[in-house]
Amino acid sequence: MTSFQCHWRALSLLISVSFFLRCHGNNDMPVQLNDDVLGLIVFKSDLHDPSSYLASWNEDDVNPCSWQFVQCNPVSGRVSEVSLDGLGLSGKIGRGLEKLQHLMVLSLSHNNLSGTISPSLTLSNTLERLNLSHNALSGLIPTSFVNMSSIKFLDLSQNSFSGPVPDDFFDSCFSLHHLSLAWNMFEGQIPGSISRCSSLNNLDLSNNRFSGNVDFGGIWSLDRLRNLDLSKNTLSGSLPDGISSIHNLKEMLLQGNQFSGPLPNDIGLCLHLNALDLSDNQFSGELPESFGRLNSLTLFKASNNHFTSEFPQWIGKMTSLEYLELSNNQFTGSIPQSIGELTSLTYLSISNNKLVGNIPPSLSSCTRLSVIRLRGNGFNGTIPEGLFGLGLEEIDLSHNGLVGSVPAGSGRLLESLTNLDLSYNLLQGNIPAETGLLSKLRYLNLSWNDLHSQMPPEFGLLQNLTVLDLRNSALYGSVPADICDSGNLAVLQLDGNSLKGSIPDEIGNCTSLYLLSLSHNNLTGSIPKSMSKLNKLKILKLEFNELSGEIPMELGMLQSLLAVNISYNRLTGRLPTGSIFQNLGKSSLEGNLGLCSPLLEGPCKMNVPKPLVLDPNAYNNQMGPQRQRNESSLSSQSHRHRFLSVSAIVAISASFVIVLGVIAVSLLNVSVRRRLTFVDNALESMCSSSSRSGSPATGKLILFDSQSSSEWISNPESLLNKASEIGEGVFGTVYKVPLGSQGRVVAIKKLITSNIIQYPEDFDREVRILGKARHQNLIALKGYYWTPQLQLLVTEYAPNGSLQSKLHERLPSSPPLSWPIRFKILLGTAKGLAHLHHSFRPPIIHYNIKPSNILLDENHNPKISDFGLARLLTKLDRHVMSNRFQSALGYVAPELACQSLRVNEKCDVYGFGVMILELVTGRRPVEYGEDNVLILNDHVRVLLEQGNVLECVDQSMSEYPEDEVLPVLKLAMVCTSQIPSSRPTMAEVVQILQVIKTPVPQRMEVF
Repeated sequence: MTSFQCHWRALSLLISVSFFLRCHGNNDMPVQLNDDVLGLIVFKSDLHDPSSYLASWNEDDVNPCSWQFVQCNPVSGRVSEVSLDGLGLSGKIGRGLEKLQHLMVLSLSHNNLSGTISPSLTLSNTLERLNLSHNALSGLIPTSFVNMSSIKFLDLSQNSFSGPVPDDFFDSCFSLHHLSLAWNMFEGQIPGSISRCSSLNNLDLSNNRFSGNVDFGGIWSLDRLRNLDLSKNTLSGSLPDGISSIHNLKEMLLQGNQFSGPLPNDIGLCLHLNALDLSDNQFSGELPESFGRLNSLTLFKASNNHFTSEFPQWIGKMTSLEYLELSNNQFTGSIPQSIGELTSLTYLSISNNKLVGNIPPSLSSCTRLSVIRLRGNGFNGTIPEGLFGLGLEEIDLSHNGLVGSVPAGSGRLLESLTNLDLSYNLLQGNIPAETGLLSKLRYLNLSWNDLHSQMPPEFGLLQNLTVLDLRNSALYGSVPADICDSGNLAVLQLDGNSLKGSIPDEIGNCTSLYLLSLSHNNLTGSIPKSMSKLNKLKILKLEFNELSGEIPMELGMLQSLLAVNISYNRLTGRLPTGSIFQNLGKSSLEGNLGLCSPLLEGPCKMNVPKPLVLDPNAYNNQMGPQRQRNESSLSSQSHRHRFLSVSAIVAISASFVIVLGVIAVSLLNVSVRRRLTFVDNALESMCSSSSRSGSPATGKLILFDSQSSSEWISNPESLLNKASEIGEGVFGTVYKVPLGSQGRVVAIKKLITSNIIQYPEDFDREVRILGKARHQNLIALKGYYWTPQLQLLVTEYAPNGSLQSKLHERLPSSPPLSWPIRFKILLGTAKGLAHLHHSFRPPIIHYNIKPSNILLDENHNPKISDFGLARLLTKLDRHVMSNRFQSALGYVAPELACQSLRVNEKCDVYGFGVMILELVTGRRPVEYGEDNVLILNDHVRVLLEQGNVLECVDQSMSEYPEDEVLPVLKLAMVCTSQIPSSRPTMAEVVQILQVIKTPVPQRMEVF
């Protein structure tokens, strides 16, 4: 039974009962019971229940008290609780709930409910608990849908509600104990009326867009408050005194706002406080001394602020502290010995301050410590031996002035340590052999020290080591052959040392490497062929060594490479074909006088026989004895013969050029005559042949996902009107249309009439081929309508519009796309294209990749539209071709625009590369100024070669990870190579993007 039929039956039953009651004058219990039944049935009719959890909800029952997920009051027999949490329900919250006049608990959390809440929806005034969290509800909060005078628990978190919270929303909230509006898109100021919620215990308004000053005076008056979370908004202002009035406050989370000024002096009187997070704000001044009274505080975070003064000497009094984070401030002085009294401490981070002196040995008394981060200060002296005797998981003492040697770890450390960073210090001496026994070590960075040590052979025993960074550490000796015995090493950086000898052939065992950097050493010999086994390698840096010989051609098989630098060696010969080598800039090749590249000056040395006309010796060696004698008798005329030979070469070359010109003109004339049919022929070659089946019915809407087609449409034009038009493209106009009696919203494309396939069976076959291209990142083709005069395609509807509108047509009030969303769009689009290219034989080529053809669903998941529509045309006439190239200016691959090469999947890769640049820079592929034209592809390439590419990143993104943006831009350069064969496949693009997104230790420097 469809939801519409359920709804209709419920309404019919309601009418019947009303008529019966009107006739019999009975207003007793049956009326009340049927109100609950009818209300729930109407509510159910607005839901989609894929797992049939609500199968027991039957409109024929007298009362619903036996229904699953429903509870009734045992005295009145009325429904008092409906709990449908986590059932995978979708649909909307309908007005059927208004019939449940005795409802006390309504819980619909962790479902897929969407849409807005009707402003006229009013729930029961007996409702005490409402939980709509973890859905996809949107729009404004209606002021009247819940009676705030009775509600005690209200959770609307993890939805997409937006707009301001009404000022009068909390006017009658004196019964409210728990309120969560977290993880929505609310904006504006927090209503001051919230101070009227005198019974409030928990207040969570985090992860929204609330702004402006907060009436903390009103919040401080909520003396029953236990938990306050205002984190990750854009709130501002200062915190006044008076917080001590909240005697029982246990948790205050204010991180990620713009609060400023000093902290209230009486904060130390909140004696029950156990979690305080002030990080990522603009607080200043010193930490109040009253903090020393917070004996119950277990978590204290104040990083990324402007706190000054000396490091607090009273820190040892906070004896319950387990997590202390004070990094990125301006604390001065030294760490007191009393810090050793924090025996419960497990996490300590005081990085990037102005602290000096020794690291206190008393830290070794913090026996539960697992993470210690002191980087970016001015600590001197040696590393306390006792510190390496703890069961630490992470040690970061980098960017200080520590001296002495690296301590040998104890048994506890050998079993626990995963990250060790001692870089940028003044450490000396050998690397302890015990380092090879750190069984869990994943990240090791000893770079920029003065170790004067050889690389311990024990490094090959580190089975879990992923990152090894020993740059500029005065290492000598050779690169150990067993460095990759574990097979897990992903980053190996040995730059700037005094390593000698050759690169070992065993480097081919490093199959997990994606960054190999051996530059600025004294390495000799040739580049080993075994490097061709490094299929995951993305960055290869070998510059400033003494490597010689030719580059193995096998390296051209490394399709994942994004950056290579082999400059300033003694390399000779040709560059490998394929991969990135043919696109390397001059800065990556210079200093090798024997390399063959048009970017380099000097001779080209190759170990291959020279052409006969350029190598007289080779020419003589191939002459017969008689010919050699004749030549020797004419030795006196060698100068004249040499002159004639050169003249002959010039004449032959000129003749050859002329012949080529004649051939080119002839081919051009042929090309002009066949220009309009070129792409059509290329596309037709991809279409699989199939025998004609029975002719499908015409004038009928065919839906692929239904067992039977819908009814005949007498007037299909009535579905399409100007008001419902949402877009127009080369292939036709798109409309947003509710289809059928259920109001199912779809997109309908009205195709251009010229050159559409005129046989219904051919049209049906081609559309059904496209309909089988189902993927989460493709717009699903759901059906079609065909007559000789009108052809429609029915597809799913994407509610968030196109990527084009989000990038280039965004209203000032709309937020810009964040980097995580942009990366999601890139990866999803790549997966969709890879599905088209690699899951069909012949492959389906999109042929027109650009942001206007990338649609977004409600969660910004990308869906590719208009794929394969060229299959429906008998030919691409001049109008279509002209419109296509004008609308896709900047996206068209060179071989497609010139029609000089075979059309294949690499055309889509080129368009995808341009789209990468648009997403990262926020600019159009071609921009016209008053005096110049900016080609985005060329612009980014120049900045990349100059090392300033991050200057072109879209400034509307307030934050973005450089270690993701930079390789993504380099990937775009490879995708937009002028040579189609140099571009990766879309399957390889997906792999590259997934590796780029793979988390790596945050301090790793890959470029």
